[in-house]
Amino acid sequence: MALKRKNGTKNEILQQHSALNCRPGDVRDELFLEYEFFDAFDTVQIKYEMLRRVQKDGWPVSRAAKVFGFSRNAFYKARIAFQKAGIAGLFRERPGPRHAHKLSEEVMDFIKQALKENSELSTLDLRQMIKDKFGISVHRRSIERTLQRHEKKG
Repeated sequence: MALKRKNGTKNEILQQHSALNCRPGDVRDELFLEYEFFDAFDTVQIKYEMLRRVQKDGWPVSRAAKVFGFSRNAFYKARIAFQKAGIAGLFRERPGPRHAHKLSEEVMDFIKQALKENSELSTLDLRQMIKDKFGISVHRRSIERTLQRHEKKG
């Protein structure tokens, strides 16, 4: 069954919040198949209903996980997250660091000074200079993105 969303705006919002289910066809719960209110594209709603089926309807974990397109391990992770944070715990967290944590203000001041002295330096040059001075390894794209952010700030 190929599911297609008519309302593209909701999908975009779900995507922005890491809540868009990329496999809506795996959701085989009757509520999601019969009622428009239940949205197989909404991962948060799917996880909540999966947890509810076990807690309130008495379903076995293995059945609920299978019907909602998740593994048993994913069920248990969702249950723990829900117990800790409620609905907010059911959102997927973005993987990886949230900011350029290696590029502290001290390192950025060093980069700016180096570029002021020699504007021809490449990000690979800067990367090596940072490694030599601070002993940290930074990806060249991290340097490029951080420089772009600093340019936008003024």
